Amino acid sequence: MTAHRRPALLLVTDLAYQARGRRYCDEDIFLASRLREAFDVALCHPRDAAALLDRFDLALVRNSGPVLHYREAYDAFRARALELGVPVYNPLVGRGDMAGKEYLVELGRAGFPVIPTVDRAADLGLLPEAGAYVVKPKLGADSVGLRFVGPAEVAGELEREGAGVLLAQPRIDFRHEVSFFFVDQDFQYALYAPDPERRWVLEPYAAGAEDLAFARRFVAWNSLPYGIQRVDACRTTEGELLLVELEDLNPYLSLDRVGEEVREAFVARLTASLAALTG
Repeated sequence: MTAHRRPALLLVTDLAYQARGRRYCDEDIFLASRLREAFDVALCHPRDAAALLDRFDLALVRNSGPVLHYREAYDAFRARALELGVPVYNPLVGRGDMAGKEYLVELGRAGFPVIPTVDRAADLGLLPEAGAYVVKPKLGADSVGLRFVGPAEVAGELEREGAGVLLAQPRIDFRHEVSFFFVDQDFQYALYAPDPERRWVLEPYAAGAEDLAFARRFVAWNSLPYGIQRVDACRTTEGELLLVELEDLNPYLSLDRVGEEVREAFVARLTASLAALTG
């Protein structure tokens, strides 16, 4: 009798990626160790993923770093996954950061509670006046390319790289940032940074009903059939939550900042979600 073959999972990560204030590699080493209980797991760099994909039943994209560092390899991986029909986790249909930060402009125009955002100098009048503005690339991540400029400079910055390449937002005062974590549209946990100057010094956050309604609104808009999503928001000095980012490509999970019970529940939920893709 032939033994039942365990599904083979390709975990795409860059263990050498240097993130400010966090060790991404630790999280993926931990996840790989736990996922091996249900899958045959191999780790690979995003530049190698397309060449290796045909040997695996599914691919899990984790802390693989900003795509702009390996755009050609990422596009090849996406094309190869579609060609082979290998499920990718998260699926390649995300409307959030996976597709670039254009969604911030789109959601703002649709009346969603997001930080006011434009991508053209001609639209700067739509932003509230501020003493400083944030300018960042649509395809950026982990603050790559982000800079602060004065009111007199922001139009020139947007035009410098051509229309639609960069985003501009007012620099706003806020009480804290908070992140909500979901698997398959199901809320898992929330973390926040009490000190705005220390973004990654996170603590567990007891999300209330209004908080969860806010976060779920963006998860529903994204309409991913499965996967991990992180909804990042800031709470203004007036108490309003505004979306900062909808991370649906490779969200860092800050699993070292939650208690063991929460961490174990997350791993179990992720394992079940992945297993469902292999039949």
